Amino acid sequence: MKRTSPQSNVDTGCESIRWKGREATQLTNGVVELIALTGGGHLAEFRLVEQNGLPSQNVFWEAPWETVDPASGRSEELSKTYGSPETGKFLAGYTGHALCLDYFGPPSRDEAAAGLALHGEAAATHWNVTCPMDITETACQWNVQLPTAQLKFERKIRMGNRESVVYVEESVSNERSVDHACHWVQHATFGPPFLNALESTFVVSAQRGMTSPLGYEGRSLLASDQEFSWPHAPREAADGFADLRQPFSVKGRGFLAAAQMNIEREVQYVLAINWKQRLGMGYCFRRTDFPWMTIWEENGVRQNGPWNGNAQVRGMEFGTTPFPLGREEILRREHLWDTPCRCVVPAQETRTARYIAFLFTIPVGMHSVQNAEAKGDVIVLNGEGPDFSLSMSAHGCEDFLLANKKQGETEEFRDRQEKRSACD
Repeated sequence: MKRTSPQSNVDTGCESIRWKGREATQLTNGVVELIALTGGGHLAEFRLVEQNGLPSQNVFWEAPWETVDPASGRSEELSKTYGSPETGKFLAGYTGHALCLDYFGPPSRDEAAAGLALHGEAAATHWNVTCPMDITETACQWNVQLPTAQLKFERKIRMGNRESVVYVEESVSNERSVDHACHWVQHATFGPPFLNALESTFVVSAQRGMTSPLGYEGRSLLASDQEFSWPHAPREAADGFADLRQPFSVKGRGFLAAAQMNIEREVQYVLAINWKQRLGMGYCFRRTDFPWMTIWEENGVRQNGPWNGNAQVRGMEFGTTPFPLGREEILRREHLWDTPCRCVVPAQETRTARYIAFLFTIPVGMHSVQNAEAKGDVIVLNGEGPDFSLSMSAHGCEDFLLANKKQGETEEFRDRQEKRSACD
């Protein structure tokens, strides 16, 4: 249901729409607009509302090929042109920001035989959507059943009043009678025209990193299985380091790497900024919920369909595990650098995580961003020097992010106890 705001004469609320022929829900508060697909739950568009001369650019990567809803029946046919059936089932519906649950990466042999897709059931399943009757706020709720994993997932999205911020709460409920270890990753991707080599940079609260042990399609920009300090990772050609803040630096080279989020910070951030447009997009999230970030870049490497050698996409994928190596990785590697590489949902219980996503415009004279913080009722971006900062309204943002603090502290205590018992 949409309504008109008396303050701005702009439509606000949520309504069902078609997005490139697909079933979707559009939320807007008169400042920003978010579009979420019912098929797979992908966040397809996030943009400023076109008014007052502000740039109205979708900050998410849009798949350059035709995509369809999983329930349409056409995804199986399309998947034949997108590689293996399990990969095609994901790519046929994927765009923008996807949820990877309950594993991150390819399915196991048994999972593939059972018809499961790359990155788990959630991103290739029809989601149910409910728009609340309360017309005082812009909000919506989605839920999806994962029958093979025996998990129930729920996502609630709310927009602040006259803010460029969305508040996201996600819950995973374990319907099994035993604890369930899984991966839970926010597969957020960016691409042209918002993201490009000459105008864009990333700012991330990362510290330590590791390059993929498997390289990248035989044409990796980075050396394999090497540790590094963010943001400079060793190049495959052994001719120095690549600055991972800069996207698409070498055409025909891609990479996969992992970054450990800053262990000294409770709330983490990732920002994508186009300096020519003076437009930026950011996420803030708790390290206890999502302690890792996978950095993936495809830059004209993959020649097979649907990539066809001309796709540019950068993933900044924050989650519970460093690499998309599938379920076997859940069992093989529990920790890296004393940081968990999976999450556990106790039997018959629910685990909840929260994050915020926001858009901002960079004021003239501000030429860098060094830090982002959610403090009280504002998000603050700091540049070089005390005189260069940007504050945006985000009512209750700090309390929202830290609402699960007790849950996180309990999990960290259990984790320390398990490691101590293993050493005894």
